[in-house]
Amino acid sequence: MLRVSALTTETEIDLQGVNGNAASAAVGIDCGAELVAFADAIAYRKTEDLADSRKRLLDVGGAEVVVDAAGVAANFQRMVRIADSTGIPVDDMEMEVGKEVRAALDLTRFASAQNTLNPA
Repeated sequence: MLRVSALTTETEIDLQGVNGNAASAAVGIDCGAELVAFADAIAYRKTEDLADSRKRLLDVGGAEVVVDAAGVAANFQRMVRIADSTGIPVDDMEMEVGKEVRAALDLTRFASAQNTLNPA
């Protein structure tokens, strides 16, 4: 979604930010490095890092950005759990854009890639 959104708005981004590269996350995205640190702390359940990353995001982006980021994280968790529990299929694995993004992010390196129909 980030890639398509960036193409639509003609915003330069570096997808490697999704893999935790702070410099890449900062390309074209306000507070990108701070957002990635906050998201990582949430996703990896790093309680000790969460307060620090939230404070850095607050300092750089303000309260509204922190609230929005927390809301997006919570909504994403909810959506993923619903999709997983009901068996909603992932996007068509044969779509070219999906193949390009999976290759760029090297998503087949994750053990869960074995569970996809066509991770290549």
